[in-house]
Amino acid sequence: METRRASLADAAEIAAVHVRTWQASYAHVFGSERLAGLDVDRRVEGWTRVLNAGEPVYVADDEGRVVAFVSVGAASDLDGVGELYAIYALPEAWGGGAGPALMRAAIEALRDAGYREAILWVLEDNPRARRFYEREGWDADGGRKEDDFLGVRVAEVRYRIEL
Repeated sequence: METRRASLADAAEIAAVHVRTWQASYAHVFGSERLAGLDVDRRVEGWTRVLNAGEPVYVADDEGRVVAFVSVGAASDLDGVGELYAIYALPEAWGGGAGPALMRAAIEALRDAGYREAILWVLEDNPRARRFYEREGWDADGGRKEDDFLGVRVAEVRYRIEL
């Protein structure tokens, strides 16, 4: 498995990973019916915009197939702080090393951009992801917010790491 910077040609595979991972990870939160309606084409448009803008996105490539990705940049709500926006892996790639490899790439990209600390937001009801972040050195910092996704009100908690 290779970790590399994503290219515009990866947009469709990143979108597919994004949708499949949500469907596998969040059925207990949003329900399978809502998740079945996620639009891959809409996600392709979004990831195409992100990649065209040159934002840091990295993929785990397994023999020419994107199995996971990570996206980072400036924190949306804190000045001078980096943010891990998204990290997702196909269910069949869970436990295969893509997550830790992408986390290393994300941390390096944030450091290279000059950030000394970073945050991420995760669904409070996502124990698998929270365990992963904690294993990777992130700590819950007490930040909490509520938001609406797919017509469901959910709580998110903030994690932080020193870079």
